[in-house]
Amino acid sequence: MQTYWGIDLGGTKIEGVVLSGPSPDAVILRKRIDTEADKGYEHILNRIELLVDMLRVETGYDPEHIGFGTPGTNDPATDTMKNCNTTVLNGQPMVRDLARRLAVPITVANDANCFALAEATMGVVPDAVPDYRCVFGVIMGTGVGGGVVFRAGADSKAMVLGGLHGIGGEWGHNILEENGYDCYCGKRGCNEKVLAGPALQRFYEEQSGEQRKLKDIIDRHRQGIDPVASQTVDRMLEYFGRSISTIINVLDPDAIVLGGGVGNVDELYTEGFERIKKYIFNNGVVRTPILRPKLGDSAGVFGAAML
Repeated sequence: MQTYWGIDLGGTKIEGVVLSGPSPDAVILRKRIDTEADKGYEHILNRIELLVDMLRVETGYDPEHIGFGTPGTNDPATDTMKNCNTTVLNGQPMVRDLARRLAVPITVANDANCFALAEATMGVVPDAVPDYRCVFGVIMGTGVGGGVVFRAGADSKAMVLGGLHGIGGEWGHNILEENGYDCYCGKRGCNEKVLAGPALQRFYEEQSGEQRKLKDIIDRHRQGIDPVASQTVDRMLEYFGRSISTIINVLDPDAIVLGGGVGNVDELYTEGFERIKKYIFNNGVVRTPILRPKLGDSAGVFGAAML
């Protein structure tokens, strides 16, 4: 029997899945262990090898290929990892090292690309836009990112657009607010420093002098009891419309899927959608569906398996 193997490598947890088919209902086994990233690169490789061995033993299957979702990307020019927030991975030949240790072919993609691939192949997109050719997946949570999936037609395989530099879909580090908050990437006012949860909370605190979680800020806006909360939400919606319009102007995807904690905010799908019309280069007409994800926190590991 053909099996699909995926590993989602996070900063605190490593999750593995073995599927009997490209479906969320085809799970043979899912398993998580701690990453223990503070113990270094070689230790992370040991932990991955341990998890794969556990999956082999418990399922009785051997992988022919393993897909990996990672907190960064593999640079095609150097075959080393870069842009990883688990910083011990940066500069390391992880794909080669894992292929040697596990003795199977390895495919690596950024976690946002894995999210997009999962939702495009077994998530919300086949239900909403079955004949899609291009899907953009947005992550709006503690950080902000994006991924692009494309296919030639309805009968073709969905593929991640990695790009020449391995940064295809890297939406989080484009400048959205001139002279905004400093970003670790070296720029200021990146999407991540405007639309991520911590950035929205920081803006609220600077304007009000009070610290609140985003959920509380949203609730206070909806109750109409906090002008600064409403200012924060209005800022989020305006910049969301502006930033999503650039995706549509460049890629014109058949669907956009929103993931991450901030992506759960209902207003993004209504008022946020309306703000896109102000900036799109299409006479204010937006037909692109903005979709809620179907797979939740399973998307990362399922998308890895679909690689």
